[in-house]
Amino acid sequence: MNRSLALDLLKKKLKNKNLIKHCLAVEAIMKEIAQDLNMKGFSIDGTDRKFDEDIWAMAGLLHDIDYEETADDPLNHSLISEKILKEEGYCDEIIYAVKAHNDVHGFPLKSEMDIALFSSDPVSGLIVASALIKQEKSLSAIDAEFVFNRYKEKSFAKGANRNSMLLSERLGYELLEFFEVSLRGMKKISKELGLH
Repeated sequence: MNRSLALDLLKKKLKNKNLIKHCLAVEAIMKEIAQDLNMKGFSIDGTDRKFDEDIWAMAGLLHDIDYEETADDPLNHSLISEKILKEEGYCDEIIYAVKAHNDVHGFPLKSEMDIALFSSDPVSGLIVASALIKQEKSLSAIDAEFVFNRYKEKSFAKGANRNSMLLSERLGYELLEFFEVSLRGMKKISKELGLH
């Protein structure tokens, strides 16, 4: 899997710069979660295994590849992605996680990666919205507790699905810790996100 080819494909399919930044943010969060779970030795079934950080990151990068194509047809969002990614030869693990991240379809979240993507998608939006209300408009101006307090404000970043974020508990996270890991990942690419 070549990240630069994946990014080129993404940019071919998406023209909206903010949408591309969203995909970059989810990529960074997914990589950080995989690293964190590997360090902790966590898996849902308790088996000792390592998660492939590059595969997790790729799923995050490509999760909304069909977003502009399906903007007026949300029932097809992620199903068109499945077709695109199959044609491009991506592995079944990535394709399924991308397909399952759209909760409208009700596909079961079968793996740690599926759960991570499902939770990472909305948390990236919550974190960006939290940074943008600070005068600095910077990720360095916020911490996980600030994000957690915004999470509790139901009228704040209404599009960021709180229930999806709560599924991070299946990965062994308290919500505050999930915000810490997610924010840490996004801070690593704050310049690319325009939030440095």
